[in-house]
Amino acid sequence: MARRYLLYGSVRYALAILRPLQAAIRARGDEAAWFFDGDGADELVPDEVLLGSVQQVMDWNPCAILTSSIRVPHFFPGAKVQVFHGFDAGKPRHIYDRGFFDLYCTTGPPDTQGFAQLAAKLGYFSVRETGWPKLDPLLKAIGSGEPSSIHTPPVVLYCSTFSPSWSAAEILFDTVHRLSRTGRWRWLVHLHPKSSAGTVAKYRRLQNAYLQYSDADNILDLFPQADVMASDTSSAVSEFLLTYKPVVTFKNRRPGPQLIDIDDPAGFEPALERALTRPPELMSAIRAYADGLHPYRDGRSSERVLAAVDEFIARDWAKLPPKPRNFWRRLKMRRRFGYWRFD
Repeated sequence: MARRYLLYGSVRYALAILRPLQAAIRARGDEAAWFFDGDGADELVPDEVLLGSVQQVMDWNPCAILTSSIRVPHFFPGAKVQVFHGFDAGKPRHIYDRGFFDLYCTTGPPDTQGFAQLAAKLGYFSVRETGWPKLDPLLKAIGSGEPSSIHTPPVVLYCSTFSPSWSAAEILFDTVHRLSRTGRWRWLVHLHPKSSAGTVAKYRRLQNAYLQYSDADNILDLFPQADVMASDTSSAVSEFLLTYKPVVTFKNRRPGPQLIDIDDPAGFEPALERALTRPPELMSAIRAYADGLHPYRDGRSSERVLAAVDEFIARDWAKLPPKPRNFWRRLKMRRRFGYWRFD
């Protein structure tokens, strides 16, 4: 009998994270359906199944719920599985449990270590290292070889996080404006979906023959076009480093030898110049960092997630102690969805 899995999204970019899982589920003859409590449902294509109500989810009765969201309705049937929305970029509450999940499928050794320590302390969830499903299409395409050759002219992918205290979008705006008018490099700009409308509008107005603003739902689609990334403390920094190409950051919260980190806009242009020379010591540091962060280059993290879920349900789920009651969180969740049945 085919197993059923619910793909649960609360933001549009969940599609890029969960669609590789959908492909793996279908490839083994099982069934996947989607439920959204936020943006994204309108992006589904005709052959994707949308469950439009809580009752439809209850009737569909999935064996597991796979999500990159930080919470999931506790009253939905099935094992609650966290597959993460990004790498740990140094922001608060990445290694953190809110009492919603039964299984954490971690992206690589750094997260595995943190969540394993938390699991040992709390005891009511399990941890399996699987790699990150979102990366499957990218890693199948690029493998573990050398980075692609530099375009003519070179292409800079500029992206920024949305938090005002962490974002460099406003600080570097004038510099990006100036550099994008020279024709020396081509620019792709992609701001976080939660960035302020005013900041997004400013960058859109910069579009010209050398700068394009991208609304791509999946930033990974832009990576093959870029020779270098410029950013701040965005989780996309770590994603781009997996291509073994350089990243220039502004006041990154976790600088290291894998980054060219600056703290003054005056250093932005020289940093990009250095990155595009691909100095050997930098490239070696990038490879070491990337391979330690996400050692899986085969593009099969989705399959590992499903295998981990199967094993967890068969061996571990029934043995876990109850989660904390979290009365107020659970009450708010029921109120949000208007679901008051307790059967």
